[in-house]
Amino acid sequence: MPRPHYVRFDSFAYLCSTSFIISDITFVKNILLPIAIALASTLTLHAITPQTLQTESVTDELTRRYITPVRTVAISPELGASVKNADALLQHFDGQLAVSSPEVCVLSTRNGNRSAVLVDFGRELCGGIELAAPIRASQKAAKVRICLGESVSEALSDVSAPGATATNEHSVRDFTIDLPWLGTIEVGNSGFRFALVELMEPDTELPLRAIRGVLRYRDIPYTGAFSCSDSRINDIWATGAYTVHLNMQNYLWDGVKRDRLVWVGDLHPEVMTIANVFGNYDVVKKSLDFARDTSPLPGWMNGIAAYSMWWMIIHRDLCLYSGDTDYLAAQLDYMHRLVDCFAAGLDGNKENFQGGQRLLDWPTSEMPEVIHCGYQSLLVMAMDAGTQIGEWAGDTALSDKCTALAKKLRKHTPPTNGNKQAAALALLSDMAKNRKAERNAITEGNAHGFSTFYGYYMLEALGKEKASAEALSILSDYWGLMLDLGATTFWEDLVYEEGLKAARIDEIVPEGSFDIHASAGNYCYKGHRHSFCHGWASGPTPWLSRYILGIRPLKPGFEEVEVEPCLGTLEWAEGSVPTPKGPIHVKHRRLPDGKIDTELHLPDGVRLAAH
Repeated sequence: MPRPHYVRFDSFAYLCSTSFIISDITFVKNILLPIAIALASTLTLHAITPQTLQTESVTDELTRRYITPVRTVAISPELGASVKNADALLQHFDGQLAVSSPEVCVLSTRNGNRSAVLVDFGRELCGGIELAAPIRASQKAAKVRICLGESVSEALSDVSAPGATATNEHSVRDFTIDLPWLGTIEVGNSGFRFALVELMEPDTELPLRAIRGVLRYRDIPYTGAFSCSDSRINDIWATGAYTVHLNMQNYLWDGVKRDRLVWVGDLHPEVMTIANVFGNYDVVKKSLDFARDTSPLPGWMNGIAAYSMWWMIIHRDLCLYSGDTDYLAAQLDYMHRLVDCFAAGLDGNKENFQGGQRLLDWPTSEMPEVIHCGYQSLLVMAMDAGTQIGEWAGDTALSDKCTALAKKLRKHTPPTNGNKQAAALALLSDMAKNRKAERNAITEGNAHGFSTFYGYYMLEALGKEKASAEALSILSDYWGLMLDLGATTFWEDLVYEEGLKAARIDEIVPEGSFDIHASAGNYCYKGHRHSFCHGWASGPTPWLSRYILGIRPLKPGFEEVEVEPCLGTLEWAEGSVPTPKGPIHVKHRRLPDGKIDTELHLPDGVRLAAH
């Protein structure tokens, strides 16, 4: 047995250390020896060896990287006047303090005022921060308050203030700690870009050698790529990819600050982003299985029937991109029972599905007629996905069951009432009575009425309708507006009209200007509770790969693929999409006569569909 690193003290250890003479061999053989053997077995069970570490612990799947701030943010005279040499925090620090550290930032409360420094890490992070403090005259711990924020406004907020919308829910981002003298400490785990460090001890000076962000992320390559003639569109593709990359934690989260949970509706845009940027990663399957295993039927995933519909759609799309039919086959029993639950939830001749919380997205949550139409279309999409899944898995019973239910649902087509979310689902499900009218409903007012979650399906519907020019205009205005306001990741929600009048999130909001993080938001994302890194907002990234590059799998694992670019207003676009057989590379150029010239490189085993 390998030498244990640690042994629990027990009676056997005491017995082995006691010196005595046993003259009765029967006593030794029949009583003492069995006790010793039993206790030795107990000893072995409690020894920590490399083998037991593997079986009794969980490996962190993530990588840690230390991030130096890119700037300090000038804050109010009350907080910042007693800070000297703040730029020292922008210098490289390798993690090791020295007894003599001449280049330090000094916070001082000797003048009776508050003293704090606010640093900007340049982009959204997921993780905590590290503080390093060299020798102080007092040689004792100093209390500091740390406030992390996705915006400057949030970093300067206070969860304890009357009427505050800032919270410590899901991740603690506003807290006080003891900072050791001549020591380094790592604290916190949240989603943030900015960090406020405030000295809480009166009549004290605190030297700080460093404030570093501790980024926790999945160290994986960006196999997919996108570039085009519009740099703003390029930035949007990359920002969507980075948003989901941060949310690829031990599970696939909805947001790195809030909620840090596996919400299945959020997963679909995220899974599509991962498929088009990173390829096939087990964090997706792990999260889908978690949703299934924590939602025993007849319950709905996350308590929302629409999210169980998305679960089926995700499995269809995941198989198309990954080709993992074995994993798909493992879901069939649950899918059969889930489809039975859908069938049982239909209500009379209108086929108005009832079950769980009836929710599409928050902006339509108080529109029952829109939800009715949306549910009808979404359930058809889920049943169409189930039909394909059954065909690929050789499960004709599932295919027949889903086909029959979809046929029944298509007999009733409720009106979309001009709503963009409902119109998008009606087009995607082929439930639209008037495709031109539904397309016009989506494009009316350009980005007005868009939402970060269902905006993806509005783009998908426009792509399906060959309306890439209109989609690009909306994409540039709506998601680009977040970039204009200083975003480095995409948000849980954006009301376009509010964004147009808002101040930037990476600056102190000028007096009289609209603070979009403190003052905007409804439902679960009021004020600073609003998540500024939310995976469901990443939809432009897969859409650009699917419709501008035009790369879409038709059979599992890209056995067959269509490449049909629609450049819209762009002069050129190029990029790649990962497949199980290697990446597909394309270059599209608009010729003087308006036609598109395409260079296409397919890996072996991928067949191009005939036009």
